Parts: sequence; structure tokens; C-alpha cells
Amino acid sequence: MPESIHEAHQEFWRPPSAMMADEGVARAAIPAMAEACPSCGTEFLPGSRFCHSCGRRRPEAISGTARADAAAIAGLWRKAVARVRSVMPEISLTKIWRSIKVPAWPHSLTFPGIKGWLGLPPASLIAFSIGLSCVAGAMLVGLLTAKTLVDWQAIQFYRVEWLLAAVASFVAGILLKKPSGS
Repeated sequence: MPESIHEAHQEFWRPPSAMMADEGVARAAIPAMAEACPSCGTEFLPGSRFCHSCGRRRPEAISGTARADAAAIAGLWRKAVARVRSVMPEISLTKIWRSIKVPAWPHSLTFPGIKGWLGLPPASLIAFSIGLSCVAGAMLVGLLTAKTLVDWQAIQFYRVEWLLAAVASFVAGILLKKPSGS
């Protein structure tokens, strides 16, 4: 660097040479980089070229012409949607829903239907359904695969916990049931 000053003390507001000052002007002409990753939304670290979270390349910020192009495309989209709405007649969704026939058996799967079928009061029915879900949880824990003895023991421990929760829920359902008159 022939134009650099030898043995000069650099101050933080001045570049060390005229050539470095020209680089600062050239860097300002380079398009700005995006501030946040478009895929994961993480802010980029200052001066980084890649996202530190997902590893994607840092894109350039959207320029004024690109924004104008995007606005033009959005305008075309709005015009196309308005054109489709004007051509397509209004369809009443209530008429469509009323014309669909629903079978009668799904109505028995509602809370009052199950309550009447089992003959349980609401608190006992809730405890019963919690107990059934705990039994299902114990069965699903069994789907885990164990590679070592310690893993197998941990799975069995989880299964025991689910089954204890099911037993406690079933006992609570029995205790919450009102005694019958007969």
C-alpha cells in the first residue's frame, strides 16, 4: 500500500489510508443484507453471511424495485380474485350444510349419550374417561424400544406410573358414583 501513512496513529473515526476510505464508499454501494432469516426468523449476527440457527445463506435485503414488483404482483392478484368473485355466483353455505344428512349413531357419542348409556354421573364419567386415557398411555409407552437394560427399566417404570394413575382415576370414579336406591 504505497499511499498508506507509515507510523501514523489511527483514530477510530478516520480510515488509516485513502484507499480504505474508498472501500468504505464501495461498501455503501453494495446492497444491504437482510436483518432476519426468512426461514427461521432469527436475527443475523452483525457481519455474518449465514444464519447461526438454521445455517441458511443470508439473502440480500429487498430493493426498491423488488418491492415495486411485489406490489404490482399483489395488485394483479387482487384484480384476479375480484374477477373470480364477480363471475362466480354467491353460494349459500347454510343450504349446503342443511342438505347433508348425518347418521343418527354419532349423536350417541356425545357426553349426555355416553352418560345415559353407562348410567354414570358426570364426575364418575370424567374419572372413567381419564382412567381409560391413562390405560391407553400405558399401552403407548410399551411401543418405545429399549436398547439397554436401563432403558427397559425406565419404560417399565413409566408404564407402572400410567397404570397407577388409571387405577387412581377408576377408584375416584367409583367413589364419586352416587349409590343406587336398590
